[in-house]
Amino acid sequence: MEPLAPHEKIWVDSAIAEDENHGELCCHECHGGNPNDPNWKTAHEDVVKDPSYPDASETCGACHDLIAENYKTSLHVSVAPIKKMTDMRASSAKGVHAKVDAAREFHCNACHSSCGQCHISRPEAAGGGLLEGHLFQKRPPMHAVCTACHGSRIEKEYFGKNKGIPPDIHRQKYFKCTKCHTADEMHGDGKDYANRYEVENGPKCLDCHKDIYQPKANNPKNHWIHKDQVSCQVCHSMPYKNCYSCHFGKDKQGFKFYKNKASPIEFKVGLNPLQSEKRPEKFVILRRVPVDHTTFDFYVKNGLSNFDTLPNWKLATPHNIRRQTPQNKTCNSCHGKTELFLLEKDVKPAYRKANRNVTVPPALVPKKRSN
Repeated sequence: MEPLAPHEKIWVDSAIAEDENHGELCCHECHGGNPNDPNWKTAHEDVVKDPSYPDASETCGACHDLIAENYKTSLHVSVAPIKKMTDMRASSAKGVHAKVDAAREFHCNACHSSCGQCHISRPEAAGGGLLEGHLFQKRPPMHAVCTACHGSRIEKEYFGKNKGIPPDIHRQKYFKCTKCHTADEMHGDGKDYANRYEVENGPKCLDCHKDIYQPKANNPKNHWIHKDQVSCQVCHSMPYKNCYSCHFGKDKQGFKFYKNKASPIEFKVGLNPLQSEKRPEKFVILRRVPVDHTTFDFYVKNGLSNFDTLPNWKLATPHNIRRQTPQNKTCNSCHGKTELFLLEKDVKPAYRKANRNVTVPPALVPKKRSN
């Protein structure tokens, strides 16, 4: 994403005074500082750049009280699943665990969002800078906010930027992120979820495709005969990015960095690691996430000694849906196609124990169908 020029990042449009909701607020009411001090240097002492993080209750919450009440449990703010998963993989030795947690806080939590970093400015993780001269945006602009953070996977999938793979069919229908991901989902509901798939008001295919599993004349048979067996993405996703072996660290100047070993485009069907009443499907799409045994080695050796507690092939819902895909052209485009499934042989020996519950035994691969 193209960075903003320095003056663009901080320029405040005088039109904000005409904003019927926010125009009567003075700068210091949210950001602090002393408006009566003629010395600009001392007037700006104690100014808070983002007064909506980590607690929005005294600023945004003065009017948007319910949103602010649920704010801290919004996964975009808390980034809580990353901590939960890191804690499960981390060493139980207190000293080692503490170093892993500090490194996670330093690197991973930098990608949090906030009220301000959606509705007023670009997210800090994407370089920051005011969106429209500090004018409040009721719906965050997709390019400057949503895909500014979710760029390497979702943006490239959704907009068809991965070579040879077309854009998501919903993009071709001009859907913006907010068509599926509502404000209620983004703001949180006050509940602490283990992962985004648990979020009760998260999007579901059935929100729009309500009758897809009904055996009606205009409904393809393939939909209802596969109900609860395969997720929608198994048939309708295209190949997507998988990331391998990420490592964090600091350079000689103390700046943080990360690097991945590889980011290939692949497609793998596996066993559902989050099978539940809400997600009963046996087969789902899996994405290789970049956590590795040695991800935190820069800070502490053997920090993730309980790595095998969780798989690093995880449930995925790629944003590259197509009505027709290579695997749904015919029954035997999937049935009998062992290369589509994550088999044990596809996983390096060092990761097989961690992924034992998501790899597909050859006997479970659907058999080729006779005509």
